[in-house]
Amino acid sequence: MKKTLPTACATIAAFALIACAAPAHAAVSTDKKPHQTPTKAAQRAGIHKLGDAYAGWEKHVGSDHVRAGLTRVSPALAAARTPGIDVSAYQGNVDWSSQWNSGVRWAYTKATEGTYYKNQYFAQQYNGSYSAGMIRGAYHFANPGYSTSATAQADYFVSHGGGWSRDGKTLPGMLDIEYNPYGATCYGYSKSGMVTWIRTWLNEYKRLTGRDAVIYTTADWWSTCTGNSTAFNQTNPLWIARYASTPGTLPGGWPYYTMWQYTSSPIDKDYFNGDLSRVRALALG
Repeated sequence: MKKTLPTACATIAAFALIACAAPAHAAVSTDKKPHQTPTKAAQRAGIHKLGDAYAGWEKHVGSDHVRAGLTRVSPALAAARTPGIDVSAYQGNVDWSSQWNSGVRWAYTKATEGTYYKNQYFAQQYNGSYSAGMIRGAYHFANPGYSTSATAQADYFVSHGGGWSRDGKTLPGMLDIEYNPYGATCYGYSKSGMVTWIRTWLNEYKRLTGRDAVIYTTADWWSTCTGNSTAFNQTNPLWIARYASTPGTLPGGWPYYTMWQYTSSPIDKDYFNGDLSRVRALALG
């Protein structure tokens, strides 16, 4: 959940989930010449400069019913799923013991964005979830509109926490490719150009790690910016973002989703489509 810090801290304290800390804009930016600024919508979602973006930021804009916790998933649907969360620098130091006690068994942490930003809370979040017993993964917020290439962004991600090891508790990296918080929805790319950018990033990630990365997106963005491409539905697990009682119609010909981000209240919550053994299987490769 992304709000101004005092409101967020009050809400978080009420749920006793997260230790309030500095907001995302305190995180580390490594590019000395940023040349993009957040849109007004992004600013309403708490994104004030390069690096502040997070998975599902656009869904937080004007979603008071979601922030009020009115998204409900049927007990029958939830019973066959494994609870998880995703976090970024905005959450600061996460109370992983509380998350574990609430039933969370897997987590993804934002590691990088573009080639200019790394999450200064990454070690506490990524290693902390692992130490609590969770199966963990890292994600990269893609910025195809920035001056660096898809290859360079994949390299940067792997070099700053996005690697993979076959320890049974590390999930493959996730490519967060969604609405552009810094300008045009599709980052200035044609549909075919966007598919090429995504393929290039995924190929480089697989070359470096041996794994097919997870793709996080929304049905609307995928249709708008890739022409609903079916290029990746046989190789890359789908993480669908939809704040509703069901994941809805899936994009890109994916026959099923692997993860589903279904709410942001009081933190970004997700389901893995299967029991814990399936989470482990994805981690093992």
